[in-house]
Amino acid sequence: MIQVIDVNKTFGEQHVLKDVTATFETGKVNFIIGRSGSGKSVTTKCIVGLLEVGSGQILYDGRDFTSMNNKERKEIRKEIGMLFQGSALFDSMTVEENVGFPLRMFGGMSEEEMQERINFCLKRVQLEGSNKKFPAEISGGMQKRVGIARAIAMNPKYLFCDEPNSGLDPQTAIVIDNLIQEITYEFKMTTVVVSHDMNSVIEVGDNINFVNKGMIWWTGGKDDILHSSNQELNDFVYASDFMKIVRKNLS
Repeated sequence: MIQVIDVNKTFGEQHVLKDVTATFETGKVNFIIGRSGSGKSVTTKCIVGLLEVGSGQILYDGRDFTSMNNKERKEIRKEIGMLFQGSALFDSMTVEENVGFPLRMFGGMSEEEMQERINFCLKRVQLEGSNKKFPAEISGGMQKRVGIARAIAMNPKYLFCDEPNSGLDPQTAIVIDNLIQEITYEFKMTTVVVSHDMNSVIEVGDNINFVNKGMIWWTGGKDDILHSSNQELNDFVYASDFMKIVRKNLS
């Protein structure tokens, strides 16, 4: 579980995060949603330590990340997997080299152990036999799955996904959503997904946090979001033509 408690963040005179409090539960897919500039990306960067909070606490299973020194934070980061927008694979590395990158960076495994872990992760995302291919030789959806394999290589307790469906066609996006949900449940990870994709939110969102004007304006599950009376949330959720059709069918 990750707890964000009364977090504030300013950039000069701009107060970007205002007493943000949220709980991201273990074994669930936790979403952070909101408009561009709402503060959701800053919230995520504060949680993983890319930005320092102005005040407040970030707790990883009760461990106060905000009060740790760099050495202590490194131990927490070993427990974190990251799936970046656009996959962010190394073009000059093969698929297996990309997946093995965090294993080599943090060390502690023999070559045989690393290869076994790489093969396991690739099998888990249904990419057996793709070890020696380069990112340019596989599709965008496959690249995303390589990114997931790399993210789970260290057997993380926490998984952060930044716009995991960005640039994917709807069918491939569903595959990625289901995969993220499956590995979250299977490995009992605390998964945090930053997304604009309402399809993903409604399909796999166990715990959803709507950020607006630097604050958490609404929290609930996928079964609650379509029936909320929160006007700001409704304006965001039903902005697309597809969601307008969903709303019409609900009424």
